[in-house]
Amino acid sequence: MIDPQQAMAILASAEMIHSADAVSAAVSRVAREINERFRDSNPLLLCVMNGGVPFAGHLMTQLSFPLDFDHVHVGRYGQATSGGELCWRSEPSVSVSGRTVLVVDDILDEGLTLAAIRDRLLQLGADACYTVVLTDKMNGREKPIQADFVALTVPDRFLFGYGMDVGGAWRNLPAIYAMRED
Repeated sequence: MIDPQQAMAILASAEMIHSADAVSAAVSRVAREINERFRDSNPLLLCVMNGGVPFAGHLMTQLSFPLDFDHVHVGRYGQATSGGELCWRSEPSVSVSGRTVLVVDDILDEGLTLAAIRDRLLQLGADACYTVVLTDKMNGREKPIQADFVALTVPDRFLFGYGMDVGGAWRNLPAIYAMRED
């Protein structure tokens, strides 16, 4: 965890990639797309902790169909700025067997975490697994999964804000920022 002075310095030197208004508009757009697809369903919405919390919270308030809600806690980053080994902290607490599942996450970077979540849910008996991400990183790499719904695309840089953190800080920002490239 970085100290408050470091966090303030990082934000002061960061570049805004998507404003709060742009993020809000993108969440509303993707909610409309999801409403169209799931209007006659009762899916299980799974939030990927911790980064998916702001997105899932705002998205849920704009969905016009009944749903169940739970979370998974899987990650590869911890306090690092690049992905490491996949770490499962918690699986869904409700049964996914026979369910349509909609996984909500903050970012599709390399795709390894989201692909592992999808594969695990299907192993647990989900009938179908759809994915929605706030951001899809344009990193030029082939990914093992493509999100079914994408709110925003972002450059291949270290990002923070709106669920994504830098050293544990700034998940609470309403906009998306990138660290300055030296």
